[in-house]
Amino acid sequence: MSKNKVLIIAEAGVNHNGDIQKAFQLIDAAVEAGVDYVKFQTFKAETIVSPKAKKADYQAKNIGDTDDSQFNMLKKLELSDSDHHELIKYADQKGVAFFSTAFDVEGIKYLNQLGLDRFKVPSGEITNYPYLRAIAQLGKPVILSTGMATLGEIEDAIHVLRTFGIKRKGITVLHCNTEYPTPMEDVNLKAMKTIGRAFGVAIGYSDHTLGIEVPIAATALGATVIEKHFTLDRNLPGPDHKASLEPQELKAMVQAIRNIELAIAGNGRKEPSKSEVKNKEIARKSIHLSKTLQQGDILTEDNIIALRPGDGISAMEWERVIGRAIAHDKEAFDKLNWSDLS
Repeated sequence: MSKNKVLIIAEAGVNHNGDIQKAFQLIDAAVEAGVDYVKFQTFKAETIVSPKAKKADYQAKNIGDTDDSQFNMLKKLELSDSDHHELIKYADQKGVAFFSTAFDVEGIKYLNQLGLDRFKVPSGEITNYPYLRAIAQLGKPVILSTGMATLGEIEDAIHVLRTFGIKRKGITVLHCNTEYPTPMEDVNLKAMKTIGRAFGVAIGYSDHTLGIEVPIAATALGATVIEKHFTLDRNLPGPDHKASLEPQELKAMVQAIRNIELAIAGNGRKEPSKSEVKNKEIARKSIHLSKTLQQGDILTEDNIIALRPGDGISAMEWERVIGRAIAHDKEAFDKLNWSDLS
């Protein structure tokens, strides 16, 4: 991967609705969009939520059924061991990297056995000490999401990761807001830069807003990782579909991010680019005559004018030209060169 390339993670999450065929279709859409990773979620409902836990407001609203049990919701969204192996094989065949987020220590161990090359700490686990320790002990790059977190909580999580073996350069911290969808006024994108300054880590952004403009803006501000939920259809039932991109939107986001990568990859010096040098003479102006003059006539403000093209005497030489005599007869609108002056 080139130094300036943003790592784009397409978060399929649980948008497969427990259907392996939908998961395959999500991989297809991610490949078509040109992302780097397609990410799912690895969990067992029994080990991450109490049977008595109720759905979050956004989950209840987005699903729209009468069952307020978070446990029952998650149980329907689990991926089995065979599902994982099928999805990894399918993603490999399609040429996109498989990724997943675990939500407990056993899940971390399981994903490590599957050969993941990096690990993602979801926002809800940023204060989970044994979880952070387990990921750090694997010694692989870590992406840390920070929804709902304070700067102090981020600092504590980074401390745990570093204590148990992750170097600072192996940590990427994603600014994030854990509301689905996130209101624009709550994005606070400047906080991403604050995180980078505070901890000297690579930064990125995990987005839950509607649309694609905020991840694009985050890229322009220096994000090295962008994560975005996507779905086959925003109208499907499920907790995350409403805050997800549909396939064509995901593709548009990836294309825009790749364009921004190129736009911010310059050397920072203000100088003519290779593509625009040829336009200098066309777009700029040089000094021309506004009237027909005869040899010996004196140039004044009244008989010269700045016109395109700019391949004669630059209009910035205006004062140096005034008062000089014409060396030979010239017609109105003729361009002046220094050899025309005596």
